[in-house]
Amino acid sequence: MIVGAGPVGLVAALSLAARGVPSVVLERETRAPTDLRASTFHPPTLDLLEALDLTAPILAGGLRVPEWQVRQHETHERAVFDLSVLARDTRHPYRVQFEQADFCALLLRRAGDCDAIDLRRGQVVEQIEQQADRVTLDVAMNGDRQRLQARWVIAADGASSTLREALGLNFAGLTYPETTLLATTRFPFEDHLPGLSWVNHVWYAQGTFSLLRVPDRWRISLYPADGEIVAAALRPERLQSRLQEIVPNPGGYEIIEARPYRIHQRILDCYRAGRVLFAGDAAHLNSPSGGMGMNCGIHDAVNLAEKLAAVLAGGDESLLDLYDRQRRPIAREEILKQADGNRRRMQQRDPAWRRRELARLQAIAADRDAAREFLLRSSMISGLRKAAAMT
Repeated sequence: MIVGAGPVGLVAALSLAARGVPSVVLERETRAPTDLRASTFHPPTLDLLEALDLTAPILAGGLRVPEWQVRQHETHERAVFDLSVLARDTRHPYRVQFEQADFCALLLRRAGDCDAIDLRRGQVVEQIEQQADRVTLDVAMNGDRQRLQARWVIAADGASSTLREALGLNFAGLTYPETTLLATTRFPFEDHLPGLSWVNHVWYAQGTFSLLRVPDRWRISLYPADGEIVAAALRPERLQSRLQEIVPNPGGYEIIEARPYRIHQRILDCYRAGRVLFAGDAAHLNSPSGGMGMNCGIHDAVNLAEKLAAVLAGGDESLLDLYDRQRRPIAREEILKQADGNRRRMQQRDPAWRRRELARLQAIAADRDAAREFLLRSSMISGLRKAAAMT
């Protein structure tokens, strides 16, 4: 049984089905969310998803990103990281920008065509009990309650995981003080900012922002000004003024969507709690800087499905402890730390520090070997290699 029908839960279900393992997927929401969430697919994620025949439709519907950059807005100076240096490390030496909502729609179509997956919406897990050989869930739907049993449960129920709370697990970490504001527009920033890539992390006098292109629009990540409340920062006239700071546009900006979100850094002490196995945001949360959160959850799902299928085929249950040993340290040491470092770098305000850091990044980007080592880590390839080496 899988709790959660987001990217992690559905990839886990499809990965299990590919190995002959049926699953029931319980989802609280009656409809798939369409709001702004993740959008970046890193090279090794595209490699992994080939086995499920998901990479080709992502490439068809997404935007290939051959390079990304850190830049200084006022001068247009930039460090540009060319992902083609990873050509011998991955079959996909580029990122792809593809909205999470579109990815979920793809996964739902595949799950709907798969007899081994029983997806049930509007299912609210209210209680969980573990026995020696099974897990029992009390589930409510429209006021009706039923008891469901499974040999194993995958908790892929997101940042506010009901199962994590029900089991009283420690989710240590912190919530960052700032709130991120995410807005989208079709304004052609690429026609006004020289040398712009499709993924850009930008310093400017007032702070920092990011510009990420998805197929039909730009996504802009901003932060409220010092002392500014979130509700005020989200007012249309205030968002207009913030976008005018990036590129003056006398005709005004069409803002398609805007939403705030808080940023956390947290991780479970263990991804296995008896017969309940945690993956994705239910197991770890990180800053979105670098676009690694959803990718890390997909890596969890593929790793866990492989091991759980082996256990159900008669393998030793210690394989599930290996899942924890392979995935949790990578999330802690590679994903959370790197995302936190990315965030801290872009939050720096001192102009002299920024000049030194930009020069350092430019030197790395100009050296093919140094750029490859840097991108192996930022693209999550080195983390997967480290995980595979753990026994």
